[in-house]
Amino acid sequence: MNVVAPRPRSGDRPRTVQAVPASAPDEATDVPVSAASERNVSGAEVNARPFSRPAEALEVVPGLMVTQHSGDGKANQYFLRGFNLDHGTDFAITVDGMPVNMRTHGHGQGYADLNFLIPELISSINVRKGPYFADEGDFSSVGVAHIGLIDTIEKSMALMTVGSFGYVRGLGITSTKVGNGHLLVAGEVNGYNGPWDNPDNLRKLNAVVRYSEGTAANGFSLTGMAYSNRWNSTDQIPLRAITSGLVGRFGALDSTDGGRSDRFSISGQWARTDRDGSSKVNFYAIKSSLDLYNNFTFFLSDPVYGDQFHQHDDRVVAGLNASHTFNSTFAGLPMQTEIGVQSRYDDINVSLSNTYRRQFLSGTRADKVKEGSVGLYVQNTLHWTEWLRTTVGYRGDFYTASVNSFLTPANSGNATASIGSPKFGLVVGPFNKTEFFFNAGEGFHSNDARGVTIKVSPTDPDTSADASPFLVKTRGAEIGIRTRVIPHLESTLSLFLLDSESEILFVGDAGDTEPSRPSRRYGVEWSNHYRPYSWLSFDGDIAVTHARFRGTDFAQAAAYAELAGFPEAQIGNAPGNRIPGAPNVIASAGIRIGEKTGWFGALRYRYFGPRPLTEDGAFVSPATGLLNGQVGYNFANGWRIQLEGFNLTDSKSDQITYAYGSLLKTDALFAKCNSPSPPPSPVCETGVMDRVLHPVEPFAVRLTLMGRF
Repeated sequence: MNVVAPRPRSGDRPRTVQAVPASAPDEATDVPVSAASERNVSGAEVNARPFSRPAEALEVVPGLMVTQHSGDGKANQYFLRGFNLDHGTDFAITVDGMPVNMRTHGHGQGYADLNFLIPELISSINVRKGPYFADEGDFSSVGVAHIGLIDTIEKSMALMTVGSFGYVRGLGITSTKVGNGHLLVAGEVNGYNGPWDNPDNLRKLNAVVRYSEGTAANGFSLTGMAYSNRWNSTDQIPLRAITSGLVGRFGALDSTDGGRSDRFSISGQWARTDRDGSSKVNFYAIKSSLDLYNNFTFFLSDPVYGDQFHQHDDRVVAGLNASHTFNSTFAGLPMQTEIGVQSRYDDINVSLSNTYRRQFLSGTRADKVKEGSVGLYVQNTLHWTEWLRTTVGYRGDFYTASVNSFLTPANSGNATASIGSPKFGLVVGPFNKTEFFFNAGEGFHSNDARGVTIKVSPTDPDTSADASPFLVKTRGAEIGIRTRVIPHLESTLSLFLLDSESEILFVGDAGDTEPSRPSRRYGVEWSNHYRPYSWLSFDGDIAVTHARFRGTDFAQAAAYAELAGFPEAQIGNAPGNRIPGAPNVIASAGIRIGEKTGWFGALRYRYFGPRPLTEDGAFVSPATGLLNGQVGYNFANGWRIQLEGFNLTDSKSDQITYAYGSLLKTDALFAKCNSPSPPPSPVCETGVMDRVLHPVEPFAVRLTLMGRF
């Protein structure tokens, strides 16, 4: 057997796009994978699907659900493998080698805002799941999505989209030959009001400039991005506010919620490949800021001005990653050994304050945080035979942080931590176009540095607060099979297990930490892609997961006892082992017809199964099923007209659901808590437990006209 350089993920030619999207999408890129759940998806396949938000492009990840509970300028919510990943915790996303997840963030650890992404610029998405890969670090235990960008297009393009509820979008992309490379320029404007009684008034601007030479395997690229967004938001509201007639399904209890976000970045990638191996280097620098105004509990804490709060995050992020793969032999057997280093530094200004109609009332936290990390890894792949290969790896990470807490100096401090993560993978096959996979490994996620140095409650300095560990270990395993034995059908089945030592999170809404017990999740994923003809394709995915906390929550039992005699506050607070928000079933199915010219159409169904919303299961979310579709015509000269429909059945379900306590001025408990003889303080601090929801947007259409020049 000859020793050859490993194939690059993104191909060996400049990454181009001919039509956006192609009506007959390419198959998933045929690149060798190391786990059954790993997948490489072309940009054409991504853009051939109907989706309403940029982050929903990631739903090409089997078993991933992307949704939203606020205005469209805010990061989306992600659900995968039994995890409510909030805005990105334990699901790592990169764009052009840049991390999207923000650590020690004002709104939540791992906050991953993809609103700066222009989906038409996607060249490919490399999907991985589980802590089995030595070159994946923080936030990657559940899954990873590496988004690559195109280098050039064959013809300039422009499109205009108009749709229901004030939706308007304009996009232009062009590229030209400059020197030995290509210069690509793209610009996007987007506006949207939504069906809300209080319009979103979304105003988004995006720009990308990219210069590239050579190929993904032998070349380099330099990319600049700029993004700005302003919006109002209709946040989730308690079910009782709707059933009582206080507001309608699309109403808001605080019409001044919303935010603004800005992001500027420069990134570069360089690669060289020959028979002896390959080298890769990438760097990035990001300047981002976010201001969020939310009110989730209404009048629970402040009976006069309400509970709106302002979360501010302003940071500079810089990083440098490098790796080299050596091609060699061991006892005459082909072998590749990759050695790499990944570094990142965040300079962060972050604060939390109480507000009324976006006006400052009082400060809760204000911190200057400096956080750095270095990860070193090595992984060795040995080809024992043509049908057997193993990958053994090890990763070591070191973290350091300093926190300067301006309002509560006692919470200032320094912290360091390190962690090691072994990895193993086994691939057997192919036999009759079938491969078998086994993977196991350890990973980790970092916690908010403010929660690591915290000593007292930010709202009550006389009350001590428990610090959280800097780095939390995860352990996982997966066994799977991938087969193409049936012509034109690729089918993948995987069984997985993932344990987390703790799901401690820094609660940006309160400025302190919220501990939880260790957890275990196991489940099965089945993914199918069938394309019997060039003009017809089907796909279907289903993921079923069992998620539970481990151990006993004695603190929850004590809290439940304190609420005795007040069922409106006590319900849903009993101890239990269910993990709030953990999805049991996520499924999707789609059909697409059409060639690269002529008529095309598609239908896609997404199913988000019921989820426990409290540990005791007293509150459960409804299931949500959404049917989206599109129909259009591709002209031979490159023009395209397309009509998309979203929520075709006009479902009245929830887009996302929670359960927690709040107080409205119409609640009987509100009057009691503000009377001369109030109930015990734990009751008034909890409020009325209720299902809190953000409704699915109603049936909507969008019409797109695209031309190539």
